[in-house]
Amino acid sequence: MNALILAADDISVAQNVGFGIIAALMIFAALSVVSSKNVVHAALWLVVVLAGVAAQYILAAAEFVAVSQVLVYIGAVMVLFLFGIMLTRAQIGKEPGLNNTGWALGIPVAVVLFGLLAWVIIDQFGDDVLPDRGPTPTVLLSDQFLSIYIIPFFALAFVLLAAAIGAIVLARKD
Repeated sequence: MNALILAADDISVAQNVGFGIIAALMIFAALSVVSSKNVVHAALWLVVVLAGVAAQYILAAAEFVAVSQVLVYIGAVMVLFLFGIMLTRAQIGKEPGLNNTGWALGIPVAVVLFGLLAWVIIDQFGDDVLPDRGPTPTVLLSDQFLSIYIIPFFALAFVLLAAAIGAIVLARKD
């Protein structure tokens, strides 16, 4: 019995370490998004942030939500962002004059807001632990969705990929 409890504690520790590593990577990528002077690089850093969100969902045993995150946000929304960048003929590279001169004021405001949110969350929840629940309805939904509809799903993905490549070719006739 003690070995079973020890194994469960080890998993919890591993999940916490994984959460910390992924969260640190997401924070670095988010800071890179807002500090990048290249629009395309900022969009690619945003992909890293969104992939980190999907990884956090996997740690929380919500695989279907993680796959949906990758498909919807990384796959569709980021393609739309990149299409918008390409079709508006935005300057690729460094763009001078885009930074706000009052950016330094945002740093102490962000630190104060972070501290306030952390204090409120710790005060409200303290050492509460979420109860372990059984499989959620998303497990049943994902099993059903990815079993019978997997071939049309892949076909649609290839059609969207072909449309994306065609739009890139049409947008960049330089």
